[in-house]
Amino acid sequence: MKLTRYITISIFSGAMLLTGAACNKKLDVLPGQSITPDQIKTADDVKAVLFGAYNSMQHYNAFGERYILMPDLLGSAGQVNFVGTFVDYRDVYNKAMVASSGIASGVWGRAYIIISGANTVISKASLLGDDERDAIVAEAKFIRGVAYYELVNIFGQPYSDGNADQNDAVPLVLDPVEVYDASKDIKPRAKVAEVYTQILADLTEAAEKMPASNPNGRANKYSALAFLSRVYLAQHKYTEAATAANDVIANGGFALTSSFDKAFNNTANSSEDIFAIQQNNQSNAGTSNNGLSTMYAGYDLSPSGRGDVRVDPAIYGLYDDNNDVRKSFVYENSSIAGGTGDYTSKWSQFYKVIPVVRLAEMYLTRAEANARSGAAQVGDATPLEDVNTVRARAGAAPLASVTADQVVQERFRELAFEGDWLWTKKRLKMNVGTKPYNDNFLIFPVPQRERDVNKQLTQNPGYGD
Repeated sequence: MKLTRYITISIFSGAMLLTGAACNKKLDVLPGQSITPDQIKTADDVKAVLFGAYNSMQHYNAFGERYILMPDLLGSAGQVNFVGTFVDYRDVYNKAMVASSGIASGVWGRAYIIISGANTVISKASLLGDDERDAIVAEAKFIRGVAYYELVNIFGQPYSDGNADQNDAVPLVLDPVEVYDASKDIKPRAKVAEVYTQILADLTEAAEKMPASNPNGRANKYSALAFLSRVYLAQHKYTEAATAANDVIANGGFALTSSFDKAFNNTANSSEDIFAIQQNNQSNAGTSNNGLSTMYAGYDLSPSGRGDVRVDPAIYGLYDDNNDVRKSFVYENSSIAGGTGDYTSKWSQFYKVIPVVRLAEMYLTRAEANARSGAAQVGDATPLEDVNTVRARAGAAPLASVTADQVVQERFRELAFEGDWLWTKKRLKMNVGTKPYNDNFLIFPVPQRERDVNKQLTQNPGYGD
């Protein structure tokens, strides 16, 4: 694997310019310059690396676009249509990627930049004061755990496949690469189960040691608990998933926004954002050829998006109540490539916060996990009450009863276009169109660029040797 041999620090303004980095003259570098780990000598240096990792999470190869958009394109079967001209995006949409895909390479490379930053923070913990060391290290482990969770989903078969101990995922890199040593730094792909074990270890420590709140859009203990609920749900550990989600609901201090539209296109976190990516006109994932709003927003808007990703009209059939505002949270517009169609209003504006985990998801996770666990109910609400809480905010009529599978349908309605569609289908072994959930082409190829420099990396089946 082509490992990043240095930590790249971006100096940026706006919401992601967090306390500590701005006054660190060592980090006032020109674009393209880098800072090596041996130059990190103070607590402010360590925190600047942490904030750099957050900035990398904003990148279009991470939550700024592809962690959210790619699962929806890859899982496209009744939710979105790709109408743009970019070949790499169309290959994802058609489930016809190649090993040389720039998207696969970009996602892989950016994730390891994020992980490298987190590893450096952890390794430099001794430079931090006693009053902040545990919390900062835990924050870095949250970032690392989240990056590995995205990687294992994108490049490995789902945990539900039943072969987590045999299926290859991605290399586990847990130490900073200060002086490159091929015998130590070139690693094979770890198994899916091994990566999940590391994710759980990182997120569990993060939940235990991060504060209940953090400034400026940073993660906190409830961010870690929310991601833990996702991991446990993917593993079918339903009591654990319900417990983590319940902790967020009961103790996190979050509240559903007063109306569905208020959960999106905000300049700061909404009341229900448990973790979100901060953006503004100085610091964002892109506005021309990359970025979530660039791809989703219609071309005739001002400012203009590309309009490359449209709503598939088939999704309207999921909604069981015409008064459900989620069904009408769309607008007609055009694509830069031509033609008109419907677009989701979730990503219609530039320079807005990108919600990664919302409180509505926690209600639906607790509902489904409680409905499937067969154990004592976790929390003070039944699955029916949790589902109806989400439906009430959307203006949909309450249900009289609910099954676990009906909770999943509610999840599809609520979290449409937020990157959840494919992962939910995979964990429940649902077909994606005509393809089974574990089809070889529902995961990304290992980038050929990485395999060229690391002969230990196996390729995913279907993409060549």
